[in-house]
This record gives sequence, C-alpha cells and structure tokens, in this order.
Amino acid sequence: MRWTESLINTLWQAPSEAEISSHKLMLRAGLIKKLAAGIYIFMPMGLRVLRKIENIVREEMDTSGALELLMPTLQPEQLWQETGRWDKMGKEMIKIQDRHKRQFGLGPTHEEIVTDIIRKEVKSYKQLPVTLYQIQTKFRDEIRPRFGVIRAREFIMKDAYSFDRDVDGLNKNYKKMHNAYCKIFDRCALKYQIVEAESGLMGGDVSHEFMALADSGEDTIVLCPSCGYSASMEKAKGDKCPKCASHMKIKKGIELGHIFKLGTKYSKSMEAKFLDNDGKEKTIVMGCYGIGISRIIAAVIEQNNDEHGIIWPKLIAPYQVEILPLNVNDKKTMQIAKNLYKKFLSEKTEVIIDDRNERPGIKFKDADLIGIPTRITISSQKAKDNMVEIHKRDTGEDKLVNIEDLLENCNS
Repeated sequence: MRWTESLINTLWQAPSEAEISSHKLMLRAGLIKKLAAGIYIFMPMGLRVLRKIENIVREEMDTSGALELLMPTLQPEQLWQETGRWDKMGKEMIKIQDRHKRQFGLGPTHEEIVTDIIRKEVKSYKQLPVTLYQIQTKFRDEIRPRFGVIRAREFIMKDAYSFDRDVDGLNKNYKKMHNAYCKIFDRCALKYQIVEAESGLMGGDVSHEFMALADSGEDTIVLCPSCGYSASMEKAKGDKCPKCASHMKIKKGIELGHIFKLGTKYSKSMEAKFLDNDGKEKTIVMGCYGIGISRIIAAVIEQNNDEHGIIWPKLIAPYQVEILPLNVNDKKTMQIAKNLYKKFLSEKTEVIIDDRNERPGIKFKDADLIGIPTRITISSQKAKDNMVEIHKRDTGEDKLVNIEDLLENCNS
C-alpha cells in the first residue's frame, strides 16, 4: 500500500474526549473515527487489524470443532419473551417497531436465537454435541459510552454456544473453549488473567472472565498470592481470599472474554429437547462463550505503546514493514524504495511505503505513531552506498544493512 493512496490521516493531538491511551492512539493513528457517542467507524488501517483478530479467533474456533454461522442482529420480541429477558434487559437493549407494529430488538446477545435454531434442528442425541459460533455486530445502549471501543454502543463480538446431552458434555466443551481462548489471547500477545466471575443476566452457575491487565481497565479483579485464587471483585465480595483467608492483591483489567455454563436456563424455558439413546426426552444442556473482538484492539494498544505511539505485535499489525524514503525527489532514493516495495509484495509481505513529499520529522513521527513492527529508512546519503537502516519498533534497535541483505535481516 502507498501512503498517498491509503486514506491515513494522523492527528498530533487526540480529541479532548479521549481518556485513555488506546482511545487517544486509535484516533490519532486514524484507525477509527467517531460517528456518534459510542459509535465508531473502522477506517481501512483499523479494519486490517480487526480482520486479523477475527481470523485468529476463527482459526481457533474452527480448530476446536465449532461451526460458524451468521444470525440476524434484528431479533423478534416473542423469542425474548419466552425466556423473560425482554423486560429484564432494561434500557440497554435497543428496541424498535416495524411498519406492522411488531417489536424487535437489536441483538445485544444471541442466546434466544441460537436456542430457537437448535430446538428446530436437533431431535436426537446422535446430533449432539454441537457448538455454533458467529462474529457479529452487537448493540447495547450504554448509559455512558466511554474509552472508545472498550465501552461502545455498537461493537464486534464473537459469540459461541455449545449444546450437549448432559453436564459432563458441557464440562468438556467448557474446557475446550477455555483452552481455545487462551490460544487466541496468546496469539494476540496479550497479558491476561482468568478469573471466576458472576454470571449476571446471562444465567448459569459457573462463569470465568478473561481480563487483560491494564491500569486503565474499568474492571477490578483480585488475586491471591498464597493459593492462586483469582476472581472479579463482585465474585470475591471483598479483599480476603474465600479459599485461604489471605489478603488478595487488587488489579485493574479490561474484560476480553466471558464464558458461561448456562445449564438448562434457556433450553428449559424454550423447550429445546432431544430424544436420548434410552428413548426418553431430555433437555439440552448449554454453554455460551463471548469475546469482544473490537475490544481486543484497545487492550493490545493499552499494553503495547510508548510516548511516541502504538507498538503492534507482529501477528495483528496492519502491515509488517514500512518503507520510509526521506526524500521522494531524489531519484536514487526512490528507485531503491520502489524496488524494495515490489520485492516485499512479491514475497507476500504486508508493506506500506510512505511516498508523501513531507519533511523527515513528520514521517518519523507518523511512523512511530502507527507502530509498524519494522521500518526501513532510505536516506539520499546512504542510498549512494546501497545501504538502508532497519528500525525495530518494539526494541528501538537500529541496524545499517546492505540492500542485498535486507530481507534476511527483516525476517530475523
């Protein structure tokens, strides 16, 4: 990608409304643009990051045996009435009426819809277990949207739902999802803590949250240094460990994912049943598993930034390499830059070239801000000797190399 064709508009200062590092940097780097309170547009470079996270999630979900589908965001009132959640959701659920005066909700979650699918499709124990997932836009009318995409009114989420014959099957699926989540967050280079949590409106008696550790996090978690117990503050109900009575450490976190053992909360009220191998009708046992896709971007930035800008982990960076010719009017400089650009493209390396006719200081400032892992600087003086400088954004290391040795050094 050429910078002049990429629609990247950076800001020197973040808008005053931005409170935390990720919100400020996402706006300054041009990853997102605000449309209304709690509603953001993902610009082309921000969308590249979002899609990479989606792909990681998809790969791990598929590996776990889950099946992807796509459910509507527009959900009829009657399904939510079956579970009693139409009124319990309160004002967080955005409700609308169509021209026939039928009530619908913009999906904040999809338990009712997916349970309706299963009760129509699954009749026998031979069709179980099954786990379905989607990556979909969700809507929650937050009373106070804040922190950019961390607490937004419209957001991207992966939600999965498991259906089993019994509790043993649920426990196996729960563990499988737990492990898949660990792989996802590891691949996104996140530092996280798994904590026991309250199930709230989702229901069920067991749930765990995956928390990205961050001083800017709005959630409080407690960790016991003696026995290893960890929980949300709501679950622990204090600063003394319920298991060993030791004083616990208090930390802040950003919720990345939440997994629940729902049991029969939804399947019972919606009569999702199956015939077991003994010919008896039984109620399907459920679990649900959510990940905030768009929220992961903010959490990654909260953990990977400095005073200059974002420091992207390699797997989710919008581009792997940035080529930075300092003087676009120098023929030798641009010849080298264009040749390198073509070479990286031929090697299937994601590359962006800053081909703007701007001062070097502006180019360096923007390069640090958007945080591409590897930067290749080409100066007129060094170009005469076929030398370029490689800069690693994470370590700050600079290295002068011959052009012929460039690819080898970039990959090391």
